[in-house]
Amino acid sequence: MKTIEKAIEVTQPVNVVYNQWTQFEDFPKFMEGVKSVVQLNDKTLHWKAQVGGRTEEWDAEIFEQIPDQRIAWRSVTGAKNSGMVNFHPLADNRTRITVNLNYDPQGAVEQLGGALGVVQSRIAGDLKRFKDFIESRVEPTGGWRGEIHGRSVEVRRSDRGGPLAE
Repeated sequence: MKTIEKAIEVTQPVNVVYNQWTQFEDFPKFMEGVKSVVQLNDKTLHWKAQVGGRTEEWDAEIFEQIPDQRIAWRSVTGAKNSGMVNFHPLADNRTRITVNLNYDPQGAVEQLGGALGVVQSRIAGDLKRFKDFIESRVEPTGGWRGEIHGRSVEVRRSDRGGPLAE
């Protein structure tokens, strides 16, 4: 299993950055190779991406989600991967995003790509594109403020007092 950690600072408040990150179906707008992400329910995402020259699909389960702090996941189908995204407020209008990714390269092409730093470069590029995406917006495209701890899902009301879409 290989592990990668990358971080970036963005000029937006932590709640805006977190809210945008929870819009998983927007990931193809800034993640290289990601063709689609479909949110099946509060905890499960179906991914379709270009990996090592092939189209791969897998499901990932979110097992921890704490608003403005962390989202952690693990694959439940397909190639093994897991990770965590942490959100750290640095100031009222500045946030550090740290991505930790654990993955198991499949086949010679992915193993060679991992050895050459292709995955690290891709994650760094994805974070830069997310930074550009969120800094160019006045507001996030949405937000989910629920919490997930293992099997427990707690849906919350939005910061603005209205219900959140589930």
